[in-house]
Amino acid sequence: MQIEANGLRVNYELSGSDDLPVAMLSHSLASGMIMWDPQMDVLQSNFRVLRYDTRGHGGTDAPGGAYTLEGLAADAVALLDVLEIRTVHFVGLSMGGMIGQCLALAHADRLKSLTLCDTSAQIPDEAQPVWKERIAAAESGGMQTLVAQTMERWFTAPYLSQNPPEVEPIRRQILATPVAGFSGCSEAIRRLDYLERLSEISIPTRIIVGEHDPGTPVAASEAMHARIGGSSLVVLEDAAHLSNIEQKEAFNRALMDFLTA
Repeated sequence: MQIEANGLRVNYELSGSDDLPVAMLSHSLASGMIMWDPQMDVLQSNFRVLRYDTRGHGGTDAPGGAYTLEGLAADAVALLDVLEIRTVHFVGLSMGGMIGQCLALAHADRLKSLTLCDTSAQIPDEAQPVWKERIAAAESGGMQTLVAQTMERWFTAPYLSQNPPEVEPIRRQILATPVAGFSGCSEAIRRLDYLERLSEISIPTRIIVGEHDPGTPVAASEAMHARIGGSSLVVLEDAAHLSNIEQKEAFNRALMDFLTA
């Protein structure tokens, strides 16, 4: 479904009984709400599930120019307002987790809980050239120039070698991401710098990370865990960046144990 929110046409799906609490799912860069397919069955047993395509992705508008995490968080709040949803359990992976941190810092009254998956709170200076190179590659050669290296970061080599059916939809999603959306969101990500503010977050928080995640490694999750009071950290074995897909069962246990506690 599509709806106008914050000046955008936003693509979203809201499923489940309207008398249940809402879990809001926010995906990674160069993906879309289909990324959360492995979680839908378990979530819908206890929650009304709201998933959406972030600005610049999937069926949501992709305006040109650099985006900001504050703007992406404002998109999420606007979507909730239009749908007349007051509070949610927010679950974000990678870029979605960065948006979640912004929401927890600026709109804590809208969150019942926060789950941060395979994400980080800061992009170090030494990583800036990498992000600039990715933006330049996409703008000069299209998303096909990034798909192979992205898949190698998102999944472990043993998992990819099995050619699981869950992989191809993700590959297609990367290729279908508008360059303007990839570039705009990449500009937001590379300016990420919430680490020293995380002690301000007081809502219940769980952090989940794949042990072999190269882009947002375990150390990044440990840094967040150390600063968010009362947070819990779960490291999933044999998983890289999209741990929610590669280790579906273990991820779902870690998520549902927290959300239903």
